[in-house]
Amino acid sequence: MGHLDHAALGWLTPVLSYAMACIGAALGLRCTVRALGATGRSRRNWLITAASAIGTGIWTMHFVAMLGFAVSGTDIRYDVPLTVLSLLVAMAVVCAGVFAVGYGRDRTRALFVGGLTTGLGVASMHYLGMAAVRLHGAVTYDPTLVALSVLIAVVAATAALWAALNIKSPVAVTVASLVMGAAVSSMHYTGMFAVGVRVTPSGAALPGATAMQFIFPLAVGLGSYLFLTSAFVALSPTTGERAASASAQQPGEGSTGRPQARTA
Repeated sequence: MGHLDHAALGWLTPVLSYAMACIGAALGLRCTVRALGATGRSRRNWLITAASAIGTGIWTMHFVAMLGFAVSGTDIRYDVPLTVLSLLVAMAVVCAGVFAVGYGRDRTRALFVGGLTTGLGVASMHYLGMAAVRLHGAVTYDPTLVALSVLIAVVAATAALWAALNIKSPVAVTVASLVMGAAVSSMHYTGMFAVGVRVTPSGAALPGATAMQFIFPLAVGLGSYLFLTSAFVALSPTTGERAASASAQQPGEGSTGRPQARTA
């Protein structure tokens, strides 16, 4: 069995991956709050932004953490199509869960369906990402830890959607995002501790791209997207602020909202 190192770069990858998960969660929650206060096309657009933020945050968390993954006795490469597919799966399933909550009439049912769908999708993203790993040897999994990681994913996703429905204040969103980031990170590392590798030494070239050739540039790009979108959301007015601004700009009204008397 090869020795697995989940933090080959020290604390850098665990801390940075946790930060990415928290940023994605915070942005997704804020966008969902905006969506629930909007209607029509605006609601749909906010929900899509929320789904892309959460999905991107989860995927970036996973692969930033994978930058610190190493196995003694073998190099590691990544299958590019499978890695991209894992990103698309993350966004698609989170989108399904967020839309279930955003448009569901029965919120309890929507929360259950959305949490289950999103959690299973997040777990699928993780194991698709692991299926993209190429190395000299065979990868095995501990079924108990795999099941536990899937359970953590479902609970974390359900908690995230519940928070989107019930948490409104920025401080509460921040706290919820920190908790959600911890849950996503726990799911990832539980899944990674389930991994075992039986190394078969070989001098043959591995197919796929190295982490620095593909994973790192893509993670940087998606991380930049999260930061820029966070700035956009932070600077865009809320529904209440737009309503207050429109009310203040109505002509012929004073501070009490009553028409002002004309002077001769």
